[in-house]
Amino acid sequence: MFILSTIQDLIQVKPQDFNKPSAQAIKDVVNEKYSNKIIPGIGLCICMWDLLSATEGLIGHGTGLVNVKIEFRMSVFRPFRGEIIYGRIKTSNPDGIILDLDFTSEVFIPYQNLFENSSFSAAENVWVWNSDGTELFLDKGEPVLFRVEQEEWIDQRPTIVQKDEKGEIIEERGTAWRLVGSMNQAGLGPTLWWGEQEEEGEEGEDGDVEMAGAEE
Repeated sequence: MFILSTIQDLIQVKPQDFNKPSAQAIKDVVNEKYSNKIIPGIGLCICMWDLLSATEGLIGHGTGLVNVKIEFRMSVFRPFRGEIIYGRIKTSNPDGIILDLDFTSEVFIPYQNLFENSSFSAAENVWVWNSDGTELFLDKGEPVLFRVEQEEWIDQRPTIVQKDEKGEIIEERGTAWRLVGSMNQAGLGPTLWWGEQEEEGEEGEDGDVEMAGAEE
């Protein structure tokens, strides 16, 4: 789920940070620039892991900023296809379900990737799985397990004009990256569903043991 990516960059340390140890000042600049940012082809940056190398700082003319060329490793969130991840249901709509992973909500489960016989309840604003006549709700805040199916990269260059279905220009840009997952296999979806089944199975096994003992 998390990987380490090596990045090279030229950063600038502000004069007000000169009282900090050099390594800490560099780390603060890197985290401010990269943390919670998406780098195309790399993933969602979490925080700086370690500093691999740094050149001597050069003071910029008239600015007082110290320019330092560094190489560092960044902790990045980029799960692989087929990975099973824990999250919580954030919101639901007729198109599917959005999940929250505490540090990001860029996880989407299309309705096609839910269990068969699932339907959206407009009154409850939740998806419902009809399992052999039993309605199982995918409620907001419910802890779930999902499978990563793919990742989507969306070009965010200023020259790219995004339009909606009506052809109107969208003023606010969407996310540059998101995960697309599925919850249509045994063990996936709300963890409460499968926990209850396991408990019932354990009770049945205990009952069989007791009956065997009684017959003896």
